[in-house]
Amino acid sequence: QSHYSYKKAAMLCGIGSDNLVAVPCDETGAMIPSELEAAVGEALASGALPFFVGATAGTTVTGAFDPFHEIADVCERHGLYMHVDGAWGAAVLLSGRGDRRALMDGAERADSLTWNAHKLMGMPLQCSAFLTATPGALEACNGTRASYLFQPDKLHAEYDLGDKTIQCGRRADAYKLWMTWKALGDAGFAARVDHCCDLAEHFERRVRGSGGAFVMAKPRTFANVCFWYVPPSLRPWDPAAAGEEARRRMASVAPAIKAKMQRRGLAMIGFQPLDGMPNFFRIVFPSCLNTTKADLDRLLDAIEEIGSNQ
Repeated sequence: QSHYSYKKAAMLCGIGSDNLVAVPCDETGAMIPSELEAAVGEALASGALPFFVGATAGTTVTGAFDPFHEIADVCERHGLYMHVDGAWGAAVLLSGRGDRRALMDGAERADSLTWNAHKLMGMPLQCSAFLTATPGALEACNGTRASYLFQPDKLHAEYDLGDKTIQCGRRADAYKLWMTWKALGDAGFAARVDHCCDLAEHFERRVRGSGGAFVMAKPRTFANVCFWYVPPSLRPWDPAAAGEEARRRMASVAPAIKAKMQRRGLAMIGFQPLDGMPNFFRIVFPSCLNTTKADLDRLLDAIEEIGSNQ
Protein backbone atom coordinates (compact mmCIF):
# COMPACT_ATOMS: atom_id res chain seq x y z
CA GLN A 1 0.00 0.00 0.00
CA SER A 2 2.92 2.34 -0.56
CA HIS A 3 2.37 5.54 -2.53
CA TYR A 4 2.33 5.33 -6.32
CA SER A 5 5.23 7.81 -6.41
CA TYR A 6 7.59 4.91 -5.67
CA LYS A 7 6.65 3.47 -9.05
CA LYS A 8 7.17 6.85 -10.70
CA ALA A 9 10.57 7.17 -9.04
CA ALA A 10 11.65 3.73 -10.30
CA MET A 11 10.65 4.74 -13.81
CA LEU A 12 12.32 8.16 -13.60
CA CYS A 13 15.59 6.76 -12.28
CA GLY A 14 15.79 4.12 -14.96
CA ILE A 15 15.44 1.25 -12.52
CA GLY A 16 12.19 0.20 -14.14
CA SER A 17 8.89 -0.69 -12.53
CA ASP A 18 9.55 -4.40 -13.14
CA ASN A 19 12.34 -4.18 -10.57
CA LEU A 20 10.01 -2.71 -7.93
CA VAL A 21 8.89 -5.45 -5.52
CA ALA A 22 5.63 -5.05 -3.57
CA VAL A 23 5.83 -6.53 -0.07
CA PRO A 24 2.61 -7.98 1.42
CA CYS A 25 0.87 -6.06 4.20
CA ASP A 26 -1.21 -7.00 7.23
CA GLU A 27 -4.89 -6.17 7.71
CA THR A 28 -4.15 -2.55 8.64
CA GLY A 29 -2.00 -1.97 5.54
CA ALA A 30 1.36 -2.12 7.34
CA MET A 31 4.29 -3.99 5.79
CA ILE A 32 4.96 -7.47 7.20
CA PRO A 33 8.69 -7.66 8.14
CA SER A 34 8.92 -11.42 7.58
CA GLU A 35 7.57 -10.91 4.06
CA LEU A 36 10.23 -8.25 3.47
CA GLU A 37 12.91 -10.67 4.61
CA ALA A 38 11.52 -13.31 2.26
CA ALA A 39 11.38 -10.86 -0.66
CA VAL A 40 15.02 -9.90 -0.10
CA GLY A 41 16.00 -13.56 0.01
CA GLU A 42 14.14 -14.32 -3.21
CA ALA A 43 15.74 -11.38 -4.98
CA LEU A 44 19.21 -12.44 -3.92
CA ALA A 45 18.56 -16.03 -4.95
CA SER A 46 17.49 -14.85 -8.41
CA GLY A 47 20.74 -12.94 -8.87
CA ALA A 48 19.22 -9.51 -8.29
CA LEU A 49 20.80 -6.90 -6.02
CA PRO A 50 18.25 -5.35 -3.66
CA PHE A 51 19.45 -2.01 -2.29
CA PHE A 52 16.44 0.09 -1.21
CA VAL A 53 13.41 -0.38 1.03
CA GLY A 54 10.58 2.16 0.99
CA ALA A 55 8.62 2.16 4.24
CA THR A 56 5.56 4.29 4.92
CA ALA A 57 4.34 6.40 7.82
CA GLY A 58 0.64 6.86 7.18
CA THR A 59 -0.42 5.02 4.04
CA THR A 60 -2.65 6.91 1.65
CA VAL A 61 -5.73 4.71 2.00
CA THR A 62 -5.75 3.23 5.50
CA GLY A 63 -3.28 5.50 7.29
CA ALA A 64 -1.12 2.56 8.37
CA PHE A 65 2.37 2.87 9.84
CA ASP A 66 4.95 0.25 8.98
CA PRO A 67 6.86 -1.45 11.86
CA PHE A 68 10.01 0.61 11.44
CA HIS A 69 12.24 -1.13 13.98
CA GLU A 70 11.67 -4.54 12.39
CA ILE A 71 12.13 -3.16 8.89
CA ALA A 72 15.34 -1.41 9.98
CA ASP A 73 16.61 -4.73 11.33
CA VAL A 74 16.11 -6.35 7.92
CA CYS A 75 17.80 -3.43 6.18
CA GLU A 76 20.80 -3.55 8.50
CA ARG A 77 21.22 -7.31 8.03
CA HIS A 78 21.35 -6.93 4.26
CA GLY A 79 22.95 -3.50 3.91
CA LEU A 80 19.85 -1.89 2.39
CA TYR A 81 19.00 1.82 2.27
CA MET A 82 15.83 2.53 4.27
CA HIS A 83 13.58 5.45 3.37
CA VAL A 84 10.40 6.43 5.23
CA ASP A 85 7.65 8.12 3.25
CA GLY A 86 6.16 10.25 6.02
CA ALA A 87 4.49 12.69 3.64
CA TRP A 88 1.17 12.16 5.39
CA GLY A 89 1.89 10.53 8.74
CA ALA A 90 5.17 12.01 10.00
CA ALA A 91 3.18 14.97 11.34
CA VAL A 92 2.13 12.70 14.20
CA LEU A 93 5.56 13.40 15.73
CA LEU A 94 4.15 16.84 16.61
CA SER A 95 1.23 15.38 18.57
CA GLY A 96 0.87 16.20 22.24
CA ARG A 97 0.07 12.55 22.99
CA GLY A 98 2.82 10.00 23.46
CA ASP A 99 0.72 7.09 22.21
CA ARG A 100 0.27 8.87 18.89
CA ARG A 101 3.92 9.85 18.57
CA ALA A 102 4.80 6.21 19.21
CA LEU A 103 3.48 5.37 15.74
CA MET A 104 6.82 6.71 14.47
CA ASP A 105 8.99 4.58 16.77
CA GLY A 106 11.96 3.28 14.80
CA ALA A 107 11.68 5.81 11.98
CA GLU A 108 14.77 7.50 13.40
CA ARG A 109 16.76 4.49 12.16
CA ALA A 110 15.94 5.28 8.53
CA ASP A 111 18.49 6.73 6.12
CA SER A 112 15.99 9.36 4.99
CA LEU A 113 12.46 10.61 5.57
CA THR A 114 10.02 12.85 3.71
CA TRP A 115 7.27 15.01 5.22
CA ASN A 116 4.64 17.17 3.52
CA ALA A 117 3.60 19.98 5.83
CA HIS A 118 1.01 21.01 3.22
CA LYS A 119 -1.03 17.94 4.11
CA LEU A 120 -2.07 17.51 7.72
CA MET A 121 -0.49 20.76 8.94
CA GLY A 122 -2.36 23.00 6.50
CA MET A 123 0.57 24.80 4.88
CA PRO A 124 -0.13 26.23 1.40
CA LEU A 125 1.08 24.02 -1.46
CA GLN A 126 3.77 23.11 -1.62
CA CYS A 127 5.72 22.70 1.61
CA SER A 128 7.80 19.54 1.89
CA ALA A 129 10.87 18.43 3.78
CA PHE A 130 13.44 15.76 2.96
CA LEU A 131 15.64 14.67 5.86
CA THR A 132 18.74 12.57 5.42
CA ALA A 133 20.87 10.89 8.07
CA THR A 134 24.00 11.35 5.92
CA PRO A 135 25.45 14.88 6.00
CA GLY A 136 26.37 16.08 2.53
CA ALA A 137 24.39 13.37 0.74
CA LEU A 138 22.15 15.73 -1.22
CA GLU A 139 25.00 17.86 -2.49
CA ALA A 140 27.00 14.77 -3.42
CA CYS A 141 24.05 13.45 -5.48
CA ASN A 142 22.88 16.67 -7.10
CA GLY A 143 25.73 19.16 -7.00
CA THR A 144 27.27 20.53 -10.20
CA ARG A 145 29.27 23.37 -8.57
CA ALA A 146 28.40 25.92 -11.24
CA SER A 147 31.01 28.60 -10.53
CA TYR A 148 28.76 31.54 -11.41
CA LEU A 149 26.21 30.53 -8.74
CA PHE A 150 27.58 28.25 -6.06
CA GLN A 151 30.76 29.90 -4.82
CA PRO A 152 31.84 28.14 -1.61
CA ASP A 153 33.36 31.36 -0.21
CA LYS A 154 30.27 33.58 -0.55
CA LEU A 155 28.34 34.79 2.48
CA HIS A 156 25.92 32.19 3.89
CA ALA A 157 26.89 29.62 1.27
CA GLU A 158 25.87 26.86 3.65
CA TYR A 159 22.21 27.92 3.37
CA ASP A 160 22.07 27.79 -0.42
CA LEU A 161 19.94 24.80 -1.44
CA GLY A 162 20.41 25.35 -5.16
CA ASP A 163 23.19 22.80 -5.55
CA LYS A 164 21.61 20.28 -3.18
CA THR A 165 18.39 19.55 -5.07
CA ILE A 166 17.37 18.53 -8.60
CA GLN A 167 15.87 21.94 -9.30
CA CYS A 168 17.81 25.16 -8.79
CA GLY A 169 15.44 28.11 -8.79
CA ARG A 170 12.62 27.55 -6.32
CA ARG A 171 10.19 29.24 -4.00
CA ALA A 172 11.12 29.76 -0.35
CA ASP A 173 8.74 27.03 0.75
CA ALA A 174 10.43 26.58 4.12
CA TYR A 175 9.53 30.17 4.98
CA LYS A 176 5.83 29.25 5.18
CA LEU A 177 6.55 26.49 7.66
CA TRP A 178 8.91 28.63 9.73
CA MET A 179 6.46 31.52 9.95
CA THR A 180 3.54 29.30 10.94
CA TRP A 181 5.60 27.45 13.52
CA LYS A 182 6.78 30.75 14.99
CA ALA A 183 3.18 31.97 15.16
CA LEU A 184 1.62 28.82 16.63
CA GLY A 185 4.52 27.28 18.51
CA ASP A 186 4.88 23.61 19.43
CA ALA A 187 1.59 23.67 21.35
CA GLY A 188 -0.27 25.09 18.37
CA PHE A 189 1.12 22.48 16.02
CA ALA A 190 0.28 19.73 18.53
CA ALA A 191 -3.28 21.04 18.75
CA ARG A 192 -3.64 20.84 14.95
CA VAL A 193 -2.45 17.24 14.81
CA ASP A 194 -4.50 16.10 17.77
CA HIS A 195 -7.65 17.81 16.54
CA CYS A 196 -7.44 15.87 13.27
CA CYS A 197 -6.83 12.59 15.12
CA ASP A 198 -9.66 13.33 17.56
CA LEU A 199 -12.04 13.85 14.63
CA ALA A 200 -11.01 10.49 13.16
CA GLU A 201 -11.55 8.76 16.51
CA HIS A 202 -14.99 10.35 16.86
CA PHE A 203 -15.94 9.29 13.34
CA GLU A 204 -14.84 5.73 14.04
CA ARG A 205 -16.91 5.62 17.24
CA ARG A 206 -19.99 6.80 15.32
CA VAL A 207 -19.43 4.14 12.64
CA ARG A 208 -18.97 1.34 15.16
CA GLY A 209 -21.96 2.49 17.21
CA SER A 210 -24.35 2.80 14.27
CA GLY A 211 -26.01 -0.58 14.71
CA GLY A 212 -24.87 -1.83 11.32
CA ALA A 213 -25.82 1.18 9.22
CA PHE A 214 -22.10 1.87 8.88
CA VAL A 215 -19.33 -0.75 9.01
CA MET A 216 -15.58 -0.28 9.24
CA ALA A 217 -13.80 -1.58 6.15
CA LYS A 218 -10.30 -1.47 7.66
CA PRO A 219 -8.98 -0.92 11.19
CA ARG A 220 -8.18 2.74 11.88
CA THR A 221 -4.58 3.62 12.75
CA PHE A 222 -4.30 7.37 12.22
CA ALA A 223 -6.49 10.09 10.70
CA ASN A 224 -8.01 7.91 7.96
CA VAL A 225 -11.34 6.11 8.38
CA CYS A 226 -12.38 3.49 5.82
CA PHE A 227 -16.05 2.52 6.06
CA TRP A 228 -19.14 1.33 4.24
CA TYR A 229 -22.60 2.75 4.41
CA VAL A 230 -24.85 -0.32 4.34
CA PRO A 231 -28.33 0.09 2.86
CA PRO A 232 -31.08 -1.65 4.87
CA SER A 233 -31.45 -4.29 2.15
CA LEU A 234 -27.81 -5.40 2.61
CA ARG A 235 -27.74 -5.56 6.42
CA PRO A 236 -26.10 -7.16 8.27
CA TRP A 237 -23.00 -6.60 6.15
CA ASP A 238 -20.11 -9.04 6.37
CA PRO A 239 -17.78 -8.73 3.37
CA ALA A 240 -16.26 -12.14 4.03
CA ALA A 241 -19.66 -13.85 3.86
CA ALA A 242 -21.28 -11.69 1.17
CA GLY A 243 -22.17 -13.34 -2.11
CA GLU A 244 -21.26 -12.05 -5.55
CA GLU A 245 -24.58 -10.21 -6.06
CA ALA A 246 -24.38 -8.51 -2.65
CA ARG A 247 -20.82 -7.42 -3.30
CA ARG A 248 -21.80 -6.06 -6.71
CA ARG A 249 -24.59 -4.04 -5.15
CA MET A 250 -22.36 -2.77 -2.36
CA ALA A 251 -19.75 -1.65 -4.91
CA SER A 252 -22.30 0.76 -6.38
CA VAL A 253 -23.39 2.34 -3.09
CA ALA A 254 -20.45 4.65 -2.34
CA PRO A 255 -20.18 6.08 -5.90
CA ALA A 256 -23.91 6.83 -5.99
CA ILE A 257 -23.93 8.53 -2.58
CA LYS A 258 -20.82 10.53 -3.37
CA ALA A 259 -22.31 11.80 -6.62
CA LYS A 260 -25.49 12.96 -4.88
CA MET A 261 -23.55 14.66 -2.08
CA GLN A 262 -21.42 16.50 -4.64
CA ARG A 263 -24.45 17.66 -6.61
CA ARG A 264 -26.04 19.00 -3.43
CA GLY A 265 -22.80 20.67 -2.34
CA LEU A 266 -22.73 18.71 0.93
CA ALA A 267 -19.37 16.95 0.87
CA MET A 268 -16.87 15.13 -1.31
CA ILE A 269 -15.51 11.92 0.19
CA GLY A 270 -13.33 9.53 -1.75
CA PHE A 271 -14.08 5.85 -2.26
CA GLN A 272 -12.23 2.86 -3.63
CA PRO A 273 -11.99 -0.94 -3.59
CA LEU A 274 -9.08 -2.61 -1.81
CA ASP A 275 -7.85 -6.16 -1.25
CA GLY A 276 -10.78 -7.58 -3.17
CA MET A 277 -13.36 -5.68 -1.13
CA PRO A 278 -16.06 -3.65 -2.88
CA ASN A 279 -15.97 0.16 -2.89
CA PHE A 280 -15.90 1.78 0.52
CA PHE A 281 -15.66 5.38 1.66
CA ARG A 282 -12.28 6.75 2.76
CA ILE A 283 -12.55 9.92 4.82
CA VAL A 284 -9.28 11.61 5.73
CA PHE A 285 -8.75 14.50 8.14
CA PRO A 286 -5.97 16.82 6.92
CA SER A 287 -5.73 20.36 8.31
CA CYS A 288 -9.36 20.26 9.48
CA LEU A 289 -8.91 23.45 11.48
CA ASN A 290 -12.57 24.45 11.48
CA THR A 291 -14.23 21.04 11.26
CA THR A 292 -16.17 19.97 14.35
CA LYS A 293 -17.55 16.67 15.59
CA ALA A 294 -21.03 18.08 15.00
CA ASP A 295 -20.09 18.57 11.34
CA LEU A 296 -19.19 14.88 11.13
CA ASP A 297 -22.45 13.87 12.78
CA ARG A 298 -24.38 15.85 10.18
CA LEU A 299 -22.30 14.26 7.42
CA LEU A 300 -23.15 10.76 8.61
CA ASP A 301 -26.81 11.71 8.84
CA ALA A 302 -26.69 12.99 5.25
CA ILE A 303 -25.03 9.80 4.00
CA GLU A 304 -27.68 7.71 5.71
CA GLU A 305 -30.51 9.85 4.35
CA ILE A 306 -29.20 9.64 0.79
CA GLY A 307 -28.23 6.00 0.96
CA SER A 308 -31.33 4.59 2.64
CA ASN A 309 -32.97 4.00 -0.75
CA GLN A 310 -29.99 2.30 -2.39
